[in-house]
Amino acid sequence: MTKLNEAELQQAMAHLPGWTTDGSAIERNFKFADFVAAMAFVNRIAELAEQAQHHPDIDIRYNQVKIALSTHDAGGITRKDADIAAKIGAAAK
Repeated sequence: MTKLNEAELQQAMAHLPGWTTDGSAIERNFKFADFVAAMAFVNRIAELAEQAQHHPDIDIRYNQVKIALSTHDAGGITRKDADIAAKIGAAAK
């Protein structure tokens, strides 16, 4: 995987509603009704991550889940990050 250039990153972000980037990672905060719903979401993400062999950073705070995606061995954001971000976004619905 190669790191996305600025134009590629902006194009990818245009298709990821709710996600933000600082150029080194793609991030999004999700809020759920309660802790149980947040954990169910995290479990869905775990399955997606295992299938993709790409694992996000996950921060759980009661009913809030923060996801951060970056391909560490590529030194930044790759197509793989954008692809799994889209899947995670869909899993939140």
